[in-house]
Amino acid sequence: MMKKIAIIVTTLLVLAGCSTPKATADTKIRVASHVEPMTTVVEIAKEELAKEGYELELVPVSDNTAANTALQNKEIDANFFQNVPYMQVYNEGNDANLVGITAVYDAKVGFYSKTVSDLKDLPDNAKIAIPNDAPNQARALEILRAEGIVEIDRETNHDASLKDLKPNNYQWVEVALLTLNQAYEEVDLVFNYPTYIKSVGLTPKDALALEKSDGHYAITLVAREDNKDEEKIQKLKEAMNSEAVRKFLTEKNSETLVPSF
Repeated sequence: MMKKIAIIVTTLLVLAGCSTPKATADTKIRVASHVEPMTTVVEIAKEELAKEGYELELVPVSDNTAANTALQNKEIDANFFQNVPYMQVYNEGNDANLVGITAVYDAKVGFYSKTVSDLKDLPDNAKIAIPNDAPNQARALEILRAEGIVEIDRETNHDASLKDLKPNNYQWVEVALLTLNQAYEEVDLVFNYPTYIKSVGLTPKDALALEKSDGHYAITLVAREDNKDEEKIQKLKEAMNSEAVRKFLTEKNSETLVPSF
């Protein structure tokens, strides 16, 4: 009788182990993000992951550089705030190995003005503020070229900079992304993201020019080369591309965002 009980107990333990494979797995996922709507997307992914036994922690950071530095130093598992070109510039400048995991959405970026209501009224000596980082500066100049505001001296592939412009009389102001709203108050024309311009009461409907996106600058979930294939990162990828995230993007943010999945 005791032998039978021992066999039953052993069998139950084995079955219990098989039915809860994540009991000893690494189920904690730390993701850095610091600006809406990125943080809300992460929170939605958190709810999706909880259904599968994963615990996501949203890690607050002070700025974009801090988010990438934390990821590079393995203080977090992933971050969500940037496009792949921006990430690549960070990698090159910091000997880092960050990698894009999945595109989530495209932001409707464009140019805004307090002084003119149409680009045709922009004065020849207008002050124009654009980002000082290479990927976003190229993005801004591509919009202006499409609108006929500037001409670029060479064939470009998402890599134009101010030095590539044909002579013009504009006064160019290069600023950090997080100071674009301040620039809006001080210049004639400023490039901006809907995430930032929202705080001064504007939306893409107020833009004088909007990007015709090809997906190159989609906001992307980023991890590292050494952890990109881990199960929890793949589960995070699924959650970031979930129907719940799509619903948030299309039903609550259709004026500013477009799903990339």
